[in-house]
Amino acid sequence: MTVITRRQWRARAPRKVSRISKTRGVKVHYVGGRVDPRLTGDHDRCLDLMRQIQGWHMDGNGWSDFAYSYAVCPHGDILTGRGPGVLVAANGPGNNQAHYAVLGMVGATGLVEPTDAMLVGILDAIEILRERGGAGREIKGHRDGYATDCPGTALYGWVRRGAPRPGGAPADPNAWPGRLLEYPPITRGEDVRRWQEAAVRLGYGLAVDGAYGPDSRTVCRNIQRAAGLEDDGIVGQLTWAATVNPPAK
Repeated sequence: MTVITRRQWRARAPRKVSRISKTRGVKVHYVGGRVDPRLTGDHDRCLDLMRQIQGWHMDGNGWSDFAYSYAVCPHGDILTGRGPGVLVAANGPGNNQAHYAVLGMVGATGLVEPTDAMLVGILDAIEILRERGGAGREIKGHRDGYATDCPGTALYGWVRRGAPRPGGAPADPNAWPGRLLEYPPITRGEDVRRWQEAAVRLGYGLAVDGAYGPDSRTVCRNIQRAAGLEDDGIVGQLTWAATVNPPAK
């Protein structure tokens, strides 16, 4: 997972920032219009498109900033927009409090099909919003509840199929398993056991029984605090990485 900061894509400073603490979930968007297919072979064009979109939003629409929480390019990189904990301007009047917004860099013509890397990046961006911004479980398209073609046929079809992670279950046993480990109720499975084993390797006392209950949640919160993450007691992608693949000290 590669997250590109606002400074790295040379974003303009926002005119205003409105804070929120949670949402029901995330809505998926597309650029619309024509997106240059050359994005797939030239990452600099992705950064250029971010700056163009921010210009449209701030100068054309009069909005305070780039409208979305994150954007994801065909290479799977996550480009930071407003980020977690900030009200978006992308979902339509009356709809911005309920959902964050993630943009996939595809359009109505030109580049219309999201790459597998883009879909993975969208899911990773959603996970960041869940862990850091209080996003709920919903994943919807922009057109859900608002009259628009966004996020286009391909992306909306993917959302309607439940936004599956391309390639199915990861082959790497240390890779993010693609689901949240939480309590209550107790979450059970081999992925729980792998996370518990990793927590024990970090020095936490915990039974490795494949059942994510109150003791696992307590350890999870301790790991999250040590890693500077929100201590919600839920093992999402960032908490999994902090446990299974912690940075070298």
